[in-house]
Amino acid sequence: MSTYRSCMPIRQLSLDGLVAIVTGGGHGLGLEIARGLRSAGYSVVISGRDKQVLVEAERELDPHHHAVVSMCCDVRDEDAVHGMLAFALERFGRVDVLVNNSGIAGPTAPVARSEIASWRETIETNLLGTYMCCRAVLPIMISQGSGSIVNIGSMTAKRPLFGRSSYAASKSALLGFTRTLALEVGPYGIRVNLVSPGPVEGERIEHVFAAQARTRGITAEQARAEMTSDSPLDRLTPPQDVAAAVAFLVSDAAASITGEDLNVSAGIVMH
Repeated sequence: MSTYRSCMPIRQLSLDGLVAIVTGGGHGLGLEIARGLRSAGYSVVISGRDKQVLVEAERELDPHHHAVVSMCCDVRDEDAVHGMLAFALERFGRVDVLVNNSGIAGPTAPVARSEIASWRETIETNLLGTYMCCRAVLPIMISQGSGSIVNIGSMTAKRPLFGRSSYAASKSALLGFTRTLALEVGPYGIRVNLVSPGPVEGERIEHVFAAQARTRGITAEQARAEMTSDSPLDRLTPPQDVAAAVAFLVSDAAASITGEDLNVSAGIVMH
């Protein structure tokens, strides 16, 4: 059985207000989501697998260490997930929001040349990891009689991208999971929604363009142009726009929204 440990010593501090957990919150889109929730007044627990990245993100979000804490957690590890929840409860006493942002891009390869190990890793991280985090947090939210879960999907679930079968499959499955969970936990005052970003500006999408170039024999610039040409706004999606969508869905302004799939794709996907 695996063990878990926090990246930094647990600091005892009683804070009033709402508490959010953002998995994969140390960099990229996850960091932007954590920043948005912190700006909205939430205390935030960020998790991920890289200790140093988390420590730096925590320092950036909250230099005084009052309302943002970090914890190492591999969402594929059930013990680590339960440890993350125990850490959040010990630190803040409650969990009101869970944002399942942890995910990997997976391989770029045609199915006929794909590797089972890479497929399995993608599904275990993007789908099973989300399931385990939800399963772990639900007893807390049910006991509170409230909560909001936002799963981060992808427009790739609805718009094919060459060689991205494992990623598309993992993100497509999140829609059915999100809607089923929303139906199950609605009577307890818990809402569950999905955000499906388009190609988000940043390091990850540049890797995707490079992989498309290698696999298809085109340039990365051509891959980028193909993607942006499908956007009525003719651009990629700023991570701040995705973070704003998450902040809206967990707010009281979205109190009647559950089981929804919100596209934030600069119009590349409209269904």
